[in-house]
Amino acid sequence: MSGTDANELRRRMTGAIDTLKKEFGGLRTGRASANLLDPVRVDAYGQSLPMSQVGTVNAPEPRMITVQVWDKSLVKAVEKAIRDANLGVNPSVDGQLVRVPMPPLTEERRKELIKIAHKYAEQARISVRNIRRDGMDGLKAQEKSGKITEDEHRKQNAGIQTVTDEFIKKIDEMLAAKEKDVLHV
Repeated sequence: MSGTDANELRRRMTGAIDTLKKEFGGLRTGRASANLLDPVRVDAYGQSLPMSQVGTVNAPEPRMITVQVWDKSLVKAVEKAIRDANLGVNPSVDGQLVRVPMPPLTEERRKELIKIAHKYAEQARISVRNIRRDGMDGLKAQEKSGKITEDEHRKQNAGIQTVTDEFIKKIDEMLAAKEKDVLHV
């Protein structure tokens, strides 16, 4: 594979892995973690903002997350965003503080978390496959325009597939580790 193309595909696939790490970080098991709210977006000021841009997120106790909302007018929007995020939590408002108690992990909740983890992993796999397709489409275009030969196209195609397989394997390993984490808390 030509240097820049290979590096660009790797960089983009690494981005998909980084996103998955963040999403998995948000799938905390029985312990409260401020990261749980990382993927939650709040409708504020006519746009969708990350939780960290509307308040201070803390985990003051092992089973409690709090969001100190900076703008009083956004408290309801923050509560709604947390409620609608399908995290299995029930936020309550106390002035400008939104408390998010962490329920103990029931068997049902563990299964739910694993389903969500599978969904995140599948989204990452789709991203990696889309990046692979972009790379392969680029090779087709280069061959058509005469920039590379058919043999070179085949060789670089194999290289793209190898990189793709490597990243899909990483995603599968991350999913297996997350499942173990959820099941053995």
